[in-house]
Amino acid sequence: MRLSLPALISHGRVARRMGLGPESRINMLRNILTGLVRHERIETTWARADEVRVYAEKLIDCAKQGDTDEKAMRMASFWLTEKDLVHKLFKVLVPRFETQPGRYTNLYQIPPRQNLDRAKMAVLEYRGNPYPPLRTQHRDSDHTLLNTLLRGYREERQSQGGSSAN
Repeated sequence: MRLSLPALISHGRVARRMGLGPESRINMLRNILTGLVRHERIETTWARADEVRVYAEKLIDCAKQGDTDEKAMRMASFWLTEKDLVHKLFKVLVPRFETQPGRYTNLYQIPPRQNLDRAKMAVLEYRGNPYPPLRTQHRDSDHTLLNTLLRGYREERQSQGGSSAN
């Protein structure tokens, strides 16, 4: 496939097109962000999670100015469709991230959907949420039964090899 010069120029389009138009895109992002603030962990497609992550970080940055700041209140009331979550934003989430300079969210890839579209899925969560972690800690494999038996076998072989050389 040959790319022409107009195909390489973005013409100012930097956002993903996720819906029927810009208004539906904003409404979808607002609904996902509202769900993220409410539940602190959501599962959605990778493209949507990656896009919402930017707005979730900006919302926390703006909310750090305090609930008396006019810009922070306008931002919270625009992005959160459920107005009872504005209180949670300022009283629960902002104190959690007060000392943290950035990176308030984690984004994990999960297996794709099994229906027809096979969409790449992701989990987006705020750090420090009350849910158990998605990533399991690597266990120390030195103390498994198989590795203990192999270590004993190697030591036994070395001691036999060392005694026959004497």
